[in-house]
Amino acid sequence: MDEAKQDLCKYRLEQAEQYIKTAKNNCEAGDYKSAANRSYYGIYQSIRSIIALDGVEFKKHSGNISYFRMQYIKTGVFDKSLSKIIEDSFNIRQSSDYDDFYILSKEDTVKQIENAEVFYNEIKNYIEKVLGG
Repeated sequence: MDEAKQDLCKYRLEQAEQYIKTAKNNCEAGDYKSAANRSYYGIYQSIRSIIALDGVEFKKHSGNISYFRMQYIKTGVFDKSLSKIIEDSFNIRQSSDYDDFYILSKEDTVKQIENAEVFYNEIKNYIEKVLGG
């Protein structure tokens, strides 16, 4: 496999991990909207990390997400529950970023972060198998 693709994959996976850590810190500080945003980006960077191995990149989030769903969820590589995590996280991030009066509870934020961790770990485990380590 192309070394540049592997390097990009690993870099994006590291970014995903960092976004999730930031989400936890934001949550602990009571900044739930920022925590939801960062947890979504943890998921999104996880998606971008795996599709980097395919040499694919789309300009819009929807393109990357659609590709991931078609190539990795519909084919059974990953469980359909990951698709639900993406959808929920995306919708909450959209609302918390763009709806001035959207209120996000600590419980909902914690659930977002937990889902991001589940998603990240599934992707990380798969990538480690594919890359052999």
